Amino acid sequence: MNTEQKAAIEQEIEQLKKSLTGNMFTDMDIRDQIHNLEMQLNGTKPMDSHFDCIGCGS
Repeated sequence: MNTEQKAAIEQEIEQLKKSLTGNMFTDMDIRDQIHNLEMQLNGTKPMDSHFDCIGCGS
């Protein structure tokens, strides 16, 4: 992942964080999107899993 891609993901995360309402049910989808983007940004995935998000259920 190059610098431009990282910056785009970070910008998208910030925009999503600004749209959070504080209502758990309303924010659930937004938080899931943030989680997935952070995993892409950090290059992480659940331990012992070759799938990106199946292991954690997101």
